[in-house]
Parts: sequence; C-alpha cells; structure tokens
Amino acid sequence: MSKRILYLAMSLMLAFYAGAASAQQLSLAQISQYLNGLQTARGGFTQINQDGTLSTGQIFIKRPGRIRFEYNPPNEALVLASGGQLAVFDPRSNVPPDRFPLNQTPLGIILQDNVNLGRERMVTNQTSDGTTTTITAQDPDNPQYGNIQLVFTANPIELRQWIVTDEFGTQTTVIMNDLVTGGSIRDQRFNIISEMRDRGF
Repeated sequence: MSKRILYLAMSLMLAFYAGAASAQQLSLAQISQYLNGLQTARGGFTQINQDGTLSTGQIFIKRPGRIRFEYNPPNEALVLASGGQLAVFDPRSNVPPDRFPLNQTPLGIILQDNVNLGRERMVTNQTSDGTTTTITAQDPDNPQYGNIQLVFTANPIELRQWIVTDEFGTQTTVIMNDLVTGGSIRDQRFNIISEMRDRGF
C-alpha cells in the first residue's frame, strides 16, 4: 500500500473515531435489534480493496435482501443484490454481470429478514474499545463462505464500517460516510433484470 493511500485510510479512520461517542460494549441483542430495524438507508462509502486501492460511491440499502453500490468514476462499477442474487456489473465489459447466490456471501448475513446474532456459532469474535463495538459474524452452517466484521458506535447505535472476508480470504473494507436511515427507496433501484435490460443484456 502506498504512503498516500495509507495516509488517506488512516485519516478516514481517525475522523470516524473522533466523531463517535464514547460508549460501553453493545450486546448482540442490541446489534440484532438495530439491524432488524434498519429498513432503508443511503449514504456515501469509501472502499479499501485488498491491494490497497480506494474506491468511493453511494450505497443504498433496503432490507431484507437488497443493496446497491454505485461506484464513482473512474471505477463506475455497479453491485446489486435482490431476489436472492448478488450481481456485479463491470462497465468495461460487454458481457452480462457475474451473479452469485446472496446467501453464499457474507453480506447475506446482515441483509437477511431476521438477523439473530445470538445464534450458536454465528458470532466468532466480539470486542470493544470503549468507543466502538466490533463483531465478526459468519453463516454458522457454512463458515466456508467467509465472514463479515462489523463496527458499530452507540448513542445512537450506528453501523460505521465493515470488512468482508470472502471464501478465498480476500478482504474488502467499506467505511460509511453520512449514512442516513429511513425514507423511501424505489424497488427499481435493486432490480437486476431491469438493469441488465437497460444495459442491453
């Protein structure tokens, strides 16, 4: 990772921690309740990839089962989840998107209809530094799909960051910027088939 990228990543993290309120460790029940109450959300994000490169964009969440990542130039990729599928659109390709079952990706854990982090073998680690609570969760029946590390602040409880580790051990960090919860988001934003049709597939 270059010094510039490392400095930017550290600056983002310092800003995140400085803005977070001091809080005790959140319980798994509190976090589950927060995620289950998170029906819609939107905001910006910064993504740090395994190779140290950075991407930015906008994120839209509509639980259960729907998420949209719109990447800013020069990336301009699009990732959609809906209908039990996760689709990755590459603007540089003239072929249909890569598609995967959502429940075979770590993102499926937080997008499922009923999040129960107290389920046996779902949470493999939980820590707190007095400001944030971090948990690592996996599909207890299929740990080979990877895991997702979630970072929360309290007062009020907010999801600030996650790190997805996929089945190959590749890590991708997503840091939320100004995530706003609530409000209406059209289902059309998450429609994979409609997006494919608009792109001529």
